[in-house]
Amino acid sequence: QVQPVESGGGLVQAGGSLRLSCAAAGGTFGSYNLGWFRQAPGNEREFVVVMDYSGSRTTYADSVKGRFTVSRDRAKNTMNLQMDNLKPEDTAVYYCAAGVGFVVPTTASGFAYWGQGTQVTVSS
Repeated sequence: QVQPVESGGGLVQAGGSLRLSCAAAGGTFGSYNLGWFRQAPGNEREFVVVMDYSGSRTTYADSVKGRFTVSRDRAKNTMNLQMDNLKPEDTAVYYCAAGVGFVVPTTASGFAYWGQGTQVTVSS
């Protein structure tokens, strides 16, 4: 069983950049589908980007396309999210998730393992 652990959140001005990382504690990400989700106060958890276990299939939410880039480092057993041109509406707690299955879901219910989350705050 893998336990995702996020890092890299913080406070940034609009237009700035942040890089989030997700490490695997207690196992490896090798055969897992991975995803980044976020949740703002009063909102449901929404998907940001999901990636299949091979890294060849990636799906981004429309709201972040062209601004966020996900990558997977198998040697370091991590997944990273580069966030550029950040907007105040990107403010949320960001969660890393891992799951199994041939079809990579874009819903939170499709992922079994979750990190504790890291806060991202974008000021205007």
